[in-house]
Amino acid sequence: MASGSGKKSKKTAGKKSLKPDLVKNYSSSERRSSNDQLLHYYRDMLLIRRFEERAGQLYGMGLIGGFCHLYIGQEAVVVGVQAALEENDSVITSYRDHGHMLACGMESRGVMAELTGRIGGYSKGKGGSMHMFSREKNFYGGHGIVGAQVSIGTGLAFCHKYKKNNAISVTYFGDGAANQGQVHESFNMAALWKLPVIYVIENNKYGMGTSVERASAETDLYKLGESLGVPGRQVDGMCVELVKQAALEAAEWCRSGKGPLILEMQTYRYRGHSMSDPARYRSKEEVDNIRTNSDPINMLSEWLIEINAATEASLKKLDREIRSIVADAAEFAQQSPEPEPTELYSDVYVSA
Repeated sequence: MASGSGKKSKKTAGKKSLKPDLVKNYSSSERRSSNDQLLHYYRDMLLIRRFEERAGQLYGMGLIGGFCHLYIGQEAVVVGVQAALEENDSVITSYRDHGHMLACGMESRGVMAELTGRIGGYSKGKGGSMHMFSREKNFYGGHGIVGAQVSIGTGLAFCHKYKKNNAISVTYFGDGAANQGQVHESFNMAALWKLPVIYVIENNKYGMGTSVERASAETDLYKLGESLGVPGRQVDGMCVELVKQAALEAAEWCRSGKGPLILEMQTYRYRGHSMSDPARYRSKEEVDNIRTNSDPINMLSEWLIEINAATEASLKKLDREIRSIVADAAEFAQQSPEPEPTELYSDVYVSA
């Protein structure tokens, strides 16, 4: 990327200089992304952000029932990891899953329709916010039980090894699930059998309302597999470029037959644990500080403008396009009919 050195051109002369760490994060890697790739990541993160904002609005209007966990603030994690994956790789995550679905290429219409419980949703309106799947995109859920997806993700890795298809399993979970027994059992099995699985811990600092410091004796969560010989790495989860580079290295490790690896993504959620959470356990100043200094979308937009890969006008135009896509998804979701009662009996069993 010829323009990735961070040096100011005539077009950028006189602008406020960027933070040194921002320049370092986006320009120092030998395998740094091209301008077009960065623009693609920006679009994907913005789509997730706008989608989640609209989902929050629909929840407030009573059009989304049950639980709804928003991904606002964490967009760089899933977009960066997804950029390092190949077509046959599998993805599984917890109940904070809308961003993962969109990053995997699932359509906004189908995701939003599922949130509103409509037949046009990916699970025909029966899964809601926490439980939808796409075999076509190798996305295996959305799981509502804390930590349960880790065992399943480990099983997906076993499947890949058994089939010898050179694919890997990317298994996401949060800091709140990191000390679950089934998580550590999965670490043990994956290490014992050298399974191709990347365990991505999305450490957003709070498991529901409890801080990591109050819940975990080991706060460096990437070290949780050390006793089993599972290597780990801590990553700035607010920088999509750093996430991608770490995910590329982790994927190469797993594909080479060396077994599992843990990536602890240090990230942050702006909203409460779920839509019903007022998040009084943290200060407004804390949230505002992250938004001002570490927002993944704002940081990337500053860099894109700095390297002349985009202008403020072009990014505003892209934002309008994304808002239109999300508005269309919301309209589709509201117009899609509710499932018939007979749908209760469909897709319950699979013919083997």
